[in-house]
Amino acid sequence: MIKLLALDMDGTLLNSEKKISQENIAAIHKAIKAGVKLVLCTGRPPFGVQPYFEQLGLTQENEYVIVDNGCAIHQTSDWSVIDWVALTKEDIRYLYELTLNSSIQLTLFDEKHYFVVGEKPSDMVERDATYVFTNPVEISLDEALSGKHIMFQAMFLGEKEAVDSFEARFSKDICQRFSGVRSQPVIYEAMPSGVTKAFALERLAKKLKISPQEIMAMGDANNDIEMLEFAGLGIAMGNASDHVKNLADDVTCSNDEHGVAVAIEKHILN
Repeated sequence: MIKLLALDMDGTLLNSEKKISQENIAAIHKAIKAGVKLVLCTGRPPFGVQPYFEQLGLTQENEYVIVDNGCAIHQTSDWSVIDWVALTKEDIRYLYELTLNSSIQLTLFDEKHYFVVGEKPSDMVERDATYVFTNPVEISLDEALSGKHIMFQAMFLGEKEAVDSFEARFSKDICQRFSGVRSQPVIYEAMPSGVTKAFALERLAKKLKISPQEIMAMGDANNDIEMLEFAGLGIAMGNASDHVKNLADDVTCSNDEHGVAVAIEKHILN
C-alpha cells in the first residue's frame, strides 16, 4: 500500500508550459484524502516551489517539500527547514575556481536568494531565475564565503556546448567531492557529497516511519534516478529519456498528458 507520493516538479508535475493541470491537482487531492502523504522533490529552491504549492490548494495540510535536489526539507505548515545539508566555504571556493576563464557562471542558493558569484548575471541566468519567480543577485566571492548565508546548492549555467565541455573536463573531479548531475542541457549541478533527492527522501521517510516499499516516486530526469530506484514503486514520465524509463518500474503518460494523474489513478486509487 502506497503511503507517500514523491513528485518531481519540472517535467513531471508541471507541463511544458510550467503549469499544473487541473487533472493532476484533482488526483493529488484524492490521494491525500486516501491518506497518502505528498512530498514534492525538486531541484528548485523553496521560493520557486511555494507559488505552485499554493496552486495545489493544500493550505490546511502539513505536507513536505524536498528542495535544492535534496539539500533541504521544508514542512509546508510554516515552510520551516526541518533537515538540511549545506556547502562549506571550501566547497564554494573550489567550485568558483572551476569557472575562472570560462563563460560558465556559478550560481548559489540559500533559502531566499538566487546568487551569481563574482560577475553580473548572464541572460541565461536571468532567464532561469524567472522560472523560480525571482531575480538573480550578484555576490562577491568574499561575501559567498563570509558565512552570512547558508548555501545549499550550486549550479553551473552556460550554453550547451560550454556545459558539454565543462562536464567533460570537470565532472569526474566534481563527483569525487560532491553529488554532481547534468540536470539540463545548460545546467550542471553540484550538491554536498552524497546528497540527492533520494538521500533526503530516505531521511524524511524514516522520520515519518514509512518504508521504501510504501513510497511511489515519479520523475523524468537524471536527478530523479536515485529517487526512482529508492522507492518501492518508481514511475518514469512518458517524456523521460529511455535511460530513465529503463530504470523505472512503470512508465506513465507525459507531463503534457496529465501523467501524474494517470499514475495516481492506476497505482494508488485503484
